[in-house]
Amino acid sequence: MTPTPTTEPKRVILLMRASTYRGRPFYQAAKRLGIEIIPGIDIHPDLAEYWQVSLPIQFDEPDKAAQTIIDFARQKPVQAILSIDDSASVIAAKASQALGLLHNSADSALAARNKYHMRRLFAEAGVSSPKFRVYDMADDPAKITAEVTFPCVVKPLLLYGSRGVIRANNPAEFKDAFNWLGRMLAAMERMPGSTQILVEDFIPGVEVALEGVIDQNQLKVLALFDKPDPLDGPFFEETLYVTPSRLAARVQADIAACAERAAAALGLRHGPVHAELRVNEAGPWMVEIAGRSIGGLCSQTLHFSLDDISLEELILRQAVGLEIESMTREEQASGVMMIPIPSAGILKAVSGVEAAKAVPGVESIEITAKLNYPLTPLPEGASYLGFIFAKGEKPEEVEAALRKAHQHLHFEIEETLPILS
Repeated sequence: MTPTPTTEPKRVILLMRASTYRGRPFYQAAKRLGIEIIPGIDIHPDLAEYWQVSLPIQFDEPDKAAQTIIDFARQKPVQAILSIDDSASVIAAKASQALGLLHNSADSALAARNKYHMRRLFAEAGVSSPKFRVYDMADDPAKITAEVTFPCVVKPLLLYGSRGVIRANNPAEFKDAFNWLGRMLAAMERMPGSTQILVEDFIPGVEVALEGVIDQNQLKVLALFDKPDPLDGPFFEETLYVTPSRLAARVQADIAACAERAAAALGLRHGPVHAELRVNEAGPWMVEIAGRSIGGLCSQTLHFSLDDISLEELILRQAVGLEIESMTREEQASGVMMIPIPSAGILKAVSGVEAAKAVPGVESIEITAKLNYPLTPLPEGASYLGFIFAKGEKPEEVEAALRKAHQHLHFEIEETLPILS
């Protein structure tokens, strides 16, 4: 059920990493709604005073972090606890449960993060998704190949944004991908599930992204994005998102139904969801569903109702008990290009931005990569060079504008050796 509005000051704890650039649109939306945002920052308490952080928490200690939030909220009551991305969703769930706030359970939040748990629950609920097996990174891939169906996809359990996701078409490629991912995981800070590797069947077809919100246990589809660039591997870097989808209405309805079944299978019952699906002649297949909104700056493609409400405002409205049922996406087509990093190196210069902005239909361009800082492409990287946003009467016009603008952009990268070999 939707929380009952109260006369108490509207206040929301927003969990985020110090490096995120997703906080700004939430702050802007909160100001418009008159909501106080309490930032819960992933930072060591010893550094809190220096960085002027009132609620320092450490995401790698979820139980301790949840208790810190609980103690804070008992002194300064809040209406909701939200995590900007997957990294603190379990913490938000644990704290919300203790405080009696509307929330997804900690188990469902974990299942939406951990790809192995997600696959198991999908299989138990009969949700169409790839066949899978899980292994430890210390296993010998040469001994595993007899159990694998090719082509397959090798992926980590807890990372997101296509990090570490690699397609293998034969035993030799599988061995290389498995060993490569194992080295990547070994180099990372240890976390639950970080030593495990998921191997699943590759599902051919077109890929789409569904942005939605679960309200009163029902999925409300906010937008369905086409991904016009093929995502067939060996890596799966997303580039173009364009909405509304050009798929047939019947197919779109099947996608929404599949996403709703997937959310129910994980126990997601409240708040934003972002789902990735593949569609082929057999229908839609669930790739992943997360209990959060779309990542990066991509939410800028979405505006709702006549008041030009942002996605972040819609999420905050639901969190504090305001009405969202009447919210519908604007009729105009829109899209974003996440500008891929072509090679590892140091970004030295960016040119062509003004020419790209002058392309008809282009709304804005944001270069988020910093000059003289290192760039790391997929599959180990976790960022983009920036984002191009466009609008138009038709999705085809938006896609064309994004591609043309990208052609005007030039990035000078002083190449370095890859992090892993």
